[in-house]
Amino acid sequence: MNNLTFQERDRVLVLGATGFIGGRLIPELLKKNIKLRLLVRNPEKLSHAIHDNTAIEVYQGDLLTTQGLTAALEGIHSAYYLVHSMGGKSIFNNTEFAEKDKEAARNFITAAGGAGLKRVIYLGGLGEAEDRLSEHLKSRAEVAEILSSGTPVATALRAAIIIGAGGASFEMLRHLVERLPVMVCPRWIDTRIQPIALRDVLSYLIGCLMNPKTAGESFDIGGPEILTYREMMQEYAKARGLARRMIIGVPFLTPTLSAYWVDLVTPVPSGIAHPLIEGMINEVVCRDNRIDAIVQIEKTSFKAAVKLALSDESSGPRIS
Repeated sequence: MNNLTFQERDRVLVLGATGFIGGRLIPELLKKNIKLRLLVRNPEKLSHAIHDNTAIEVYQGDLLTTQGLTAALEGIHSAYYLVHSMGGKSIFNNTEFAEKDKEAARNFITAAGGAGLKRVIYLGGLGEAEDRLSEHLKSRAEVAEILSSGTPVATALRAAIIIGAGGASFEMLRHLVERLPVMVCPRWIDTRIQPIALRDVLSYLIGCLMNPKTAGESFDIGGPEILTYREMMQEYAKARGLARRMIIGVPFLTPTLSAYWVDLVTPVPSGIAHPLIEGMINEVVCRDNRIDAIVQIEKTSFKAAVKLALSDESSGPRIS
C-alpha cells in the first residue's frame, strides 16, 4: 500500500482537463498544492492562468491516436481519467462515440502500465448491469472495467446526475424548468435518482487521491436525497422562486422524440440529450455508502446544490 500513498513530491495527470469535471477539479487540486500535468488535444482551450501557473505542465496529445500519451505519463504517480464522450450534435453518432470511449480507455491503460503509473481514478455513472442499462450508462461501466483491468490500481466513483453549472444534465433540467411552465415528459419522469452536488463530487475525487484505502475499489456517490425527475424539477422551481410547474407524463414520448424536443427548447444538442434521456429509464440510486467511512464530507442538499450552480457565473454556456 505504501507505493499507492500520494506524496507531496508526486505529480498528478488530469485527462479531460477541458471538460465539465476536469475544469472544476484543477483549481481544487491546486488549493492542495498538488503539482499537475494536463494532457489535452487543444491547449488553446485552457485559460491563460493555467498556462502561466508553474505548478501545471501542459502536454498536447490524443488518447485515440496515442500521440503524446507516453510522454505525458512519464514520472506520474496518479491520474484522473475524466474523459467522456456524451455524443455529437446528432443522435446517430452515439454508438460511434461509445466505441471511441472504450478505445481511448484501452490505449490509456496499456500506456499507463508501461509507464509504471500507480493509480487511476475514474468518475463513471451509477447503474447495475441487471437493470438493462441504457447505452450511455453501459458505456461508462465498460470504461470502468477497462481501466480496472490494467496494472495501475483503479478507483471508480459512480455518480448519477451532477448538479453544477455547465454540466449537460443540469443545463437540460435548468432550461426545461425555466422555459416551460407546462411540460409533457416521458413516463420515466417518475424514475428515482440520487443527484449529487458538483462540490461533493470534487471532494470525493480529491479524497480518493489522498486516501490509499480507496485504491482498487468501486464506490457509489450521491447526495443526501433520493428524488424522482419530477421532484427535481419542482425543487429546482422552488429554489429559483418560480411557480410550481405542471408536469405530465405520457407513455408515447420516445427518447428520440424527447431528445429533439430538448434540442428545441434548451441549448443541449439532441446528440447529447438522447443518451441522457435514454438513461432516465434506469433507477440510479446508491446501493452502498462504504465510501462515507473512508472519505468523510458534509453532503450538500439538492436545493443548496442548485443555488451553488446558479451562482457559478464563471462557467459560461459550456455544455459537456
